[in-house]
Amino acid sequence: MADDNTLPTENGFDAGMQELPQVSILTQYVKDLSFENPNAPSSLQSTEQPRIDVNVSVNAKRGGDNVYEVELKISAKAMTGDTVAFVVDLLYAGLFGLANVPEEALEPFLIIEAPRIIFPFARRIIADSVRDGGFPPLMLDPIDFASLYMAQQQGAQGAQVGNA
Repeated sequence: MADDNTLPTENGFDAGMQELPQVSILTQYVKDLSFENPNAPSSLQSTEQPRIDVNVSVNAKRGGDNVYEVELKISAKAMTGDTVAFVVDLLYAGLFGLANVPEEALEPFLIIEAPRIIFPFARRIIADSVRDGGFPPLMLDPIDFASLYMAQQQGAQGAQVGNA
């Protein structure tokens, strides 16, 4: 009888059993958090709706055997006219244990699925930091990491064509 971690091969014989991919979240943590309210208290008294620019980036690196660190960097800057209301920067990370993951699936998992898993926690930290800074919480919209990954891939291909 086969282990729960294996699948029969295409021919259906047990002799060629393949191990199933396994993913585990080992831990999540704040690497860096910064909140600035440079024009308080006047920035807290404004009735004007601020313009908020948000930037998101993802970085992944091997942390050991079958362990990968995925970093989610979120920066938000709120402007009221020409005045900075607040700036918040968060570098949030997760350690993921991966086993039996095919090489071609590794990068998409680390750049799409892993950030999707840790994003809700980073979102809450951003919202709480902004609220604790005296502003209404900044509730970030969900992020389509697959679209970001595809755009990054297309940008890299365009750069290679441009350099040829």
